[in-house]
Amino acid sequence: MQDAKKKLKKIVVAAALFGLGAVLAHAQAPAAAPAPATASCAKPVYLTFDTGHMGVAPLVAEVLKRQDVKVTFFGAAERTTTGGDSLDNSWKPWWAARAAEGHEFASHTYDHVYWRGDVKGLEPRFRVRPTAGGLANREFTWTAAQYCEDIAKAADRLEYVTGKKPLPLFRAPGGKTSPRFLAEMRKCGFEHVGWSPAGFLGDELPSETYSNEKLLLQALQNIRSGDILMAHLGIWSRQDPWAPAVLEPLIVGLKQEGFCFQTLRQHPAYKDWIAAHTTH
Repeated sequence: MQDAKKKLKKIVVAAALFGLGAVLAHAQAPAAAPAPATASCAKPVYLTFDTGHMGVAPLVAEVLKRQDVKVTFFGAAERTTTGGDSLDNSWKPWWAARAAEGHEFASHTYDHVYWRGDVKGLEPRFRVRPTAGGLANREFTWTAAQYCEDIAKAADRLEYVTGKKPLPLFRAPGGKTSPRFLAEMRKCGFEHVGWSPAGFLGDELPSETYSNEKLLLQALQNIRSGDILMAHLGIWSRQDPWAPAVLEPLIVGLKQEGFCFQTLRQHPAYKDWIAAHTTH
């Protein structure tokens, strides 16, 4: 325990005194070499990325490859810094490369559709608000079937751009759900995945009050075995991008604490569902 605290202190002091660039250099040291693929994973964590403006996507991919970490990507067709959307053909080579590296994929809804509330009545209907696509920033009432179609549309698109069957999982934008909503989505074959409290990595918080150094320290102090971690491939509102600045020191710090990284295909809460709802 004392050794773990010393390692954490070194990472934090390096960030404070020399900036996160120094921590990145530390992150690339030989001591942080990935464990062999055959090693057992006694303290797993599950790193996930939602799409965003994709401005940092190439850098995130470099870090994951260098650290030999496999993650689960949740994809929506969101507006990007280069025009178009995150699932369009211009991003197909990027997504295909991630599939070749062994990452997993799941739906984040095609139009990044927020659940806003249940509508009373016998037929399950929900107030929703897409934030991407032609219907962005307008509120609608959808049936369960309509929302399921939007989940499936993103899953189908992910299969096209990756060449790999996505997991039968989805993440509702913002993690906003209700018991009735989740029950209806399960009926159409999709189990919801949120994130652990400590797994909220804070990349969408304002950098004026949540610096990268603060977010790194918070994550290294609070993440526990079994946690699902969540970040994005680019957030429009954050001035000081979280990724890749925090990503590599976070991975290295967690490895030094004995954590190992797995995809949601291996998560005990989802692996049986995945096996039962995956067609070959």
